[in-house]
Amino acid sequence: MTSLSVLVPVYNEQHLVATSLERLHVLEESPHLERVEVIVVDDRSTDGTPEVLERFRRERTGQPGSRISWTFLRHERNQGKGGAIRTALEQATCEISVIHDADLEYHPRDLLRITQVFVEEQADAVYGSRFAGGAVRRVLLFRHELGNRLLTFLTNLVTNLNITDMETCYKAVRTSLLKSIPILSDDFRLEPELTIKLAKRQARLFEIPISYSGRTYQEGKKINWKDGVAALWAIVRFALSDDIYKRDEYGSQILARLGRAPRFNAWMADTIRPFCGQHVLEIGSGVGNLTQKLIPRREYVVSDINPLYLQTLASLRQDRPYLDVAFCDVTDVASFPRSGAGYDTIICLNVIEHVPDDRVALGNIRDALAPGGRAIVLVPQGQWNFGTLDEVLGHRQRYSKEGLAALAASTGLELERMIEFNRTGTAAWFLNGKILRRRSFGLIQIKLLNLLTPLFRVVDRLVPLPALSLIAVLRRAQEARSSVPDTAA
Repeated sequence: MTSLSVLVPVYNEQHLVATSLERLHVLEESPHLERVEVIVVDDRSTDGTPEVLERFRRERTGQPGSRISWTFLRHERNQGKGGAIRTALEQATCEISVIHDADLEYHPRDLLRITQVFVEEQADAVYGSRFAGGAVRRVLLFRHELGNRLLTFLTNLVTNLNITDMETCYKAVRTSLLKSIPILSDDFRLEPELTIKLAKRQARLFEIPISYSGRTYQEGKKINWKDGVAALWAIVRFALSDDIYKRDEYGSQILARLGRAPRFNAWMADTIRPFCGQHVLEIGSGVGNLTQKLIPRREYVVSDINPLYLQTLASLRQDRPYLDVAFCDVTDVASFPRSGAGYDTIICLNVIEHVPDDRVALGNIRDALAPGGRAIVLVPQGQWNFGTLDEVLGHRQRYSKEGLAALAASTGLELERMIEFNRTGTAAWFLNGKILRRRSFGLIQIKLLNLLTPLFRVVDRLVPLPALSLIAVLRRAQEARSSVPDTAA
């Protein structure tokens, strides 16, 4: 069972809005919905829409035994479809949110099947496609359809998705995911913006065919060629942007930009892969950029404290029976997910420099290892290089080789190997964090990092600078064994 918030933006629909809202009562037939809330936002209509909505509120809402609750809001100034959606979303409390227009082009009976996909397929988002073969489709406006298909094609090109109808109104998204995405568009540019950002968030997206009864312009259709031109620019704009997280306490927006360097992540994965066994716990997995380069394994547990990351990681679990997802706070040993035989490898990259007591964190890692198991710990090197970028990332300190080795030894972990990683990055970090005192990473810089990483991998050992990071390969000292854990092929 699940619950559904229906977000209804309304602007000058006095003749159709009451019937459109009345149709939503079909949602009470769903065996998958325990609760439905309808949030109607009148975007400063200038016709008789406010009076129609008030009459509907008095006469049709609050029926005894109904599973549907109703909320009616009105903007003091016109803010466009995107603005109305943002206002409605602030009030949404159900697990899933879907957009429903106030006209009669879409029928809510299709929402019954859309919500079913969430229950059966663990979807993050489900689109209702007008072009995938619905039961009924009114024949209208060929050139308008061509425009829709062009915009969908271009969106697919930049996202590498294969959706058939990007411009559909019926976009249903898990509410927590939708609320975490910054929606900037006030008009119909919302459609490509949301699709591109869902793709960048690695959302598990599905489509189902729906019926469609489109309107002619004489019947009140509002979207026109100017909106199509604006959508073209929106596709370019949001394809280049990585503004896919609202600012939060976890620094999700900053870390999202760092995720735009997959070649760098591959370099990091290749560096630690020889030390990984077959029963792995990864602490601080983020959205799984490193994970996907280290699996499959016999057992692999990905973990984080950021609920948005955990939601993304959960999508990786589909079709990977060896993979599990768990909350894990490195400072709280009780939160560590347990393994029957114990973990032969715990990966903890860019984590312990964030916590108030790194000794407790390493002690917890030691306790979660099987006898003789390895911990692979990456930290930033060189307190002299501590700057504004460290501050914005929440780093409490940077480490020296001697200090990290002593810290590990104090927790019962033996240093097996110390690897200096990414000497080429030291100068760039010093320039940005110490000299220019920047508090964010430039997108162009990240793209250059990704482009030049193959070169950096070749010349890194020749660069006469201390490395930006240290990778300590540590072994649990107590009951240490001489054999090496099995490594993946």
